[in-house]
Amino acid sequence: MEHIAAVLLVIGCSNMMTECRELPVSVSVFETAQECTAARPFALHDVQGQAPRIIAKCLSVDPALEDDYNQIVWNVRPDGTLDASVEISNLELASSGARHEKDSLSQQ
Repeated sequence: MEHIAAVLLVIGCSNMMTECRELPVSVSVFETAQECTAARPFALHDVQGQAPRIIAKCLSVDPALEDDYNQIVWNVRPDGTLDASVEISNLELASSGARHEKDSLSQQ
């Protein structure tokens, strides 16, 4: 089974960086960060012309949590800086619901 260590996120924006959207790439998950970094220029070439300004970033993924990640959160600043991360949303914790509390009289 392959593990994911990095995700390539490619964003296309208007000239003024006011409207941005994710652009699909042929390969977006990688076993190592180095593979992602090496593929980045080729992905940028593949999406050339799909938007006036294109930004790509490799995002680290913890292989131990790869099945839990379910969203990529990103924001492009007016200066063209891409802030992005792979995250887990709606984290649910298991609990029996029963709480065994001691009253102050039984504690010794």
